[in-house]
Amino acid sequence: MTTNFTRGSITTFTNREDFCECWILPPGMTLLSDTAQFIIYMFILFYLFLGIAIVSDVFMEGIEHITSATKEVELAGPDGKKVTKKVAVWNPTMANLTLMALGSAAPEILLSTMGALTTLGEPGDTLGPSSIVGSASYNLLIVSAVAVMSITPEQDDRPGRDESVPLGVKRINDLGVFAVTSISSIWAYVWMFMCLEDYTVTVTEAVVTFSFFIIMVLAAFIADKINARRTKTVNE
Repeated sequence: MTTNFTRGSITTFTNREDFCECWILPPGMTLLSDTAQFIIYMFILFYLFLGIAIVSDVFMEGIEHITSATKEVELAGPDGKKVTKKVAVWNPTMANLTLMALGSAAPEILLSTMGALTTLGEPGDTLGPSSIVGSASYNLLIVSAVAVMSITPEQDDRPGRDESVPLGVKRINDLGVFAVTSISSIWAYVWMFMCLEDYTVTVTEAVVTFSFFIIMVLAAFIADKINARRTKTVNE
């Protein structure tokens, strides 16, 4: 393998059957033993993961600051007098499905975008899509299971807990939004399989996929408003 520089070039010779040619590797790196390469690669990988974790944490803090913004509005009290009350600027459902989702999935989105842009006109990159599918599957299955099993009856001392629900049992307050997001998650895997069945993704499929996201957000917003209206009617 020959690596070209401004003032010359470096040629590497090896008798190995498998030889990696990549611009990331410095000249002579592949001549080291497998153990030495493993140690170096693991150290670099850990260093990169640490950097991504720091950047993602700062990014999420910024998004949480945006979504927690409030404003003061004047409402009519029970006695007819105006009362100043702080309300959230962002709808919690919309914030979770847009900004919060973008912040938590930013590394996977950037990885997939870079893989797509660097392989234009060539067979598509598999690392980005695989990381997104794996992350989504982990959130859907593992995180949901941990959230359900994390609180036991002995540890259930949540403030403001619904007394009608047994100890250690979590209740879904907004079943409409939960149904919309659950159905959308399952449909996403089905739709992805349909798009990748022929190993190609057309512009039409990409536009339709993005349209599904908009439809999901709107459906969840409508379900949230219906639940809020129903809750208000019950309280009255």
